[in-house]
Amino acid sequence: MVRAVREHLAAIAVGPTTNVPDAESDTWLDWPDPHPGAPIPALLRLRAAFGLTGFEVAVLALCVAHELDAAIGPLCAGAAGDPERAWPSFALALRAFPGADWEAVAATGRLRAWQLVAAERRFGEPLLLAALRCDERVLDFVKGLNRLDARLAPMVDAIAAPDGELPDPAAAAALLRLWEDGRHAGLVSGGEPALRLDIVAAVARTTGRAAFRIDAEVLPTSPDACEALARLWTREAVLLPLVLVVTAGGEEAATVRRFVDRLALPCAVCTDSPAPRELATLPTILVTPPDGAAQEHAWRVALGPGREALVARVAGTFDLPQAEIFRIAATAPPGEEAAWRHCVTAMRPGLDALAQRIEPRLGWDDLVLPPEQRGVLRQIADQVRQRRRVHDDWGYAARLSRGLGVTALFAGDSGTGKTMAAEVLAAELGLNLYRIDLSAVVSKYIGETEKNLRRLFDAAERGGAVLLFDEADALFGKRTEVKDSHDRYANIEVNYLLQRIESFAGLAILATNFKAALDSGFLRRLRFVVRFPYPGPAERAALWRGAFPTAVPCEPLDFARLAGFNLTGGHIVTAALNAAFLAAAEDAPVAMRHVLQAARAELVKLNRPILAADFALPTDLPARAAE
Repeated sequence: MVRAVREHLAAIAVGPTTNVPDAESDTWLDWPDPHPGAPIPALLRLRAAFGLTGFEVAVLALCVAHELDAAIGPLCAGAAGDPERAWPSFALALRAFPGADWEAVAATGRLRAWQLVAAERRFGEPLLLAALRCDERVLDFVKGLNRLDARLAPMVDAIAAPDGELPDPAAAAALLRLWEDGRHAGLVSGGEPALRLDIVAAVARTTGRAAFRIDAEVLPTSPDACEALARLWTREAVLLPLVLVVTAGGEEAATVRRFVDRLALPCAVCTDSPAPRELATLPTILVTPPDGAAQEHAWRVALGPGREALVARVAGTFDLPQAEIFRIAATAPPGEEAAWRHCVTAMRPGLDALAQRIEPRLGWDDLVLPPEQRGVLRQIADQVRQRRRVHDDWGYAARLSRGLGVTALFAGDSGTGKTMAAEVLAAELGLNLYRIDLSAVVSKYIGETEKNLRRLFDAAERGGAVLLFDEADALFGKRTEVKDSHDRYANIEVNYLLQRIESFAGLAILATNFKAALDSGFLRRLRFVVRFPYPGPAERAALWRGAFPTAVPCEPLDFARLAGFNLTGGHIVTAALNAAFLAAAEDAPVAMRHVLQAARAELVKLNRPILAADFALPTDLPARAAE
């Protein structure tokens, strides 16, 4: 091709050519004779893909040859009759090639609209004399380097198609029919975000295309910029080829619709249900997430035979698409408990960015509570373990539309053991525990709180995590009187949170110091309410005994006397820790004087009355400690 351009320009430089092809011919470019199995030249593929005329192909060939052969520049100057213009131009092309028309020169023509070539005009220079440059991405394509445009690569992530069966065959078939019918844009909603992406990537693979995901937040809002980006992506889909997947929320719906309406390539918009109004008129494919039986089957296949107990445990805890199940199972170690911990750990990345993870280190022996409260906590653990059997196998999920989540309110003064109880439950169930800071979730921007909560609950349901909403009365208090639009949206956000808690498939715990401040309607929607009483003398004595790890060197301590101080378990733990530091500073065992000094500091911190006699060191300490 380069040789043909060089010879053609050389002939024009000598004088007018007599062997002129017809207007739509580009046979002078000396294409090889096609035969079965032979690769099609890149320029011919571009001609077919973009519907180029013979003249437009010649212009593109001239620009490509100029980039590849240094001899083309002087030949351009000779053919143009101007030694100062050693580059391709429309003026040269109009003189050199037959079949010219002004549409090929215009900005809306195929060459410039698809950014195959660009006219680099200097100030005051006519368009016909401007230097023409072949776009670098197109030049790479002609050279056989077919890779994603460097301007587009930072905007997208490649999506790997899942192995094995399609996650939702019906949804995949519907999307494939949509593209085959020539309707390029489809709305894929429902199910988990990862499941939607798996389906689009799987369908893209069946059509021989790669799938790339672009977030709606990076799309330009300017109509002109949106049009330019859409054309660039459409060109890229022809060159690569590819499918573009736009992940959208409600805030960017108008921008997304403007963008996909300008695309001329297979694409999909993935969003949660219900779809925003601007996107609802797109052809919709509703994804049905795999039910419990399908997930259990996938776990059984992925983990292999002889692991039925582990299969039942993970299938009843996690809510994952098939591709994620196979990814996690592929690296699971042998042994049920080790494999279980591996699965639990694999769920952390999705939640660690949204909430604070608490590592459960406490067991039932560390929990000092009356028998009634301990019994309710064990009942909560049993319901989490058995929810798959009761909901699915026994038919309650089909009968009840709400209230399937295990929800509990832990109410009591600060330091009475609410967070500790949540740790004990998470340790008993072998699950991740996450504490949610409601001040970080609630946003001053309207609609952002719901978005944050959706991300949180979606990730928690996938990973089977235990959620602890601390200081719940801050958001779940008595409903706000509507005085302005922000109050109205605040109530909407609380209602949304209540709905998600009720439908949450895992365990959601709400902790509050002020049960009376909570809305009565909210309390009725909780399955368990556990009151954490202020510890009495017997409970405080037990808390003091458990506050010092076995490795701490201790002199005999008068736990009965220490139990007389009106402190909760949290304050007792703090006092014991401070006493250990006092003893370590003296390089001595923890003695009663250290503990009394630390307990006194806690009472002062709480603004409690202090009696000097309570902190005097008794002379009968060994005798009292023996009691």
